[in-house]
Amino acid sequence: MSATVLNDRFKEKNNDRLTDNDRRGHDGSKENHEKDRFQRQADEQKNAIIKKLGDLSGFEIAQNQALLAIYQRPEMTPGGIIATHNYLKEDIYQGKVGLVVKIGAACRFQRFDPSTGTAIGLEVNLHDWIVIRPSHSWALDVNGHPDRLLRDEFVPCRLIYDDQLVARIAHPMMVW
Repeated sequence: MSATVLNDRFKEKNNDRLTDNDRRGHDGSKENHEKDRFQRQADEQKNAIIKKLGDLSGFEIAQNQALLAIYQRPEMTPGGIIATHNYLKEDIYQGKVGLVVKIGAACRFQRFDPSTGTAIGLEVNLHDWIVIRPSHSWALDVNGHPDRLLRDEFVPCRLIYDDQLVARIAHPMMVW
């Protein structure tokens, strides 16, 4: 038997005794493990926001605007530091990252210059993480659950015009 087959069998039998390097994959790179962890966290946060928002079919956006759910950092940092309530509340007022949850019918994040034929801007889709300048947006709280009207059921959001987009990012922890 080859060494690889024996190694795989050993790992199957002793999965609870594996080191972090063994769990990271064949290349053992910490960078790939960190990217996967951040992507999983971003997906979990995205799903939690979408679930909390509920049905937005009754929320119609006029003109060329998009509705973003404001990203709020977790209570515990990746380094294990527990943030205070006031510190976390700052994301609502000064948060730069949002999840696109609704796009207006006339919204065009990417435009084409007819004289040069080049694209200007970025292609943005529903449920993409984007970066904005908070002062160029309008803050509001949204709740897609008409049967739940408690303050905690509302999601802090922002309305932005399509030309106010700064960047599209893979996960919300890329921007501070």
